[in-house]
Amino acid sequence: MVHVLSSRTLLRPTDPERSRAFYGGQLGLPVYREFGTGPERGTVYFLGGGFLEVSGRAEHPPAPGLQLWLQVADVAGAHEELVGRGVAIARPPVREPWGLVEMWIEDPDGVRIAVVEVPADHPLRFRP
Repeated sequence: MVHVLSSRTLLRPTDPERSRAFYGGQLGLPVYREFGTGPERGTVYFLGGGFLEVSGRAEHPPAPGLQLWLQVADVAGAHEELVGRGVAIARPPVREPWGLVEMWIEDPDGVRIAVVEVPADHPLRFRP
């Protein structure tokens, strides 16, 4: 196995400025680093234990199979905050049959984003 030191998801949006406004402004993701100049410059955001890089420009939106999964401590609080920032909520928070509380939003190119809370009693909270 290759020893992976770090990882990130690379996103090539159709409108980089609009995507930066969404991820940095509306979602409020903190910036890890920026590189380059102009509208197609790169911005890397912290995503908990990973990173999201928004850079370059694509002619078409990302493949429909691309989705992001963002775990938060309080999905109801995240819902309230995102609504206050003008983020359209595709589906409000719901406790799923598998025990996670999930809310769904979409970025400006239609990339689906699950905002997930792992409740205190969920098996993901326990190590065998």
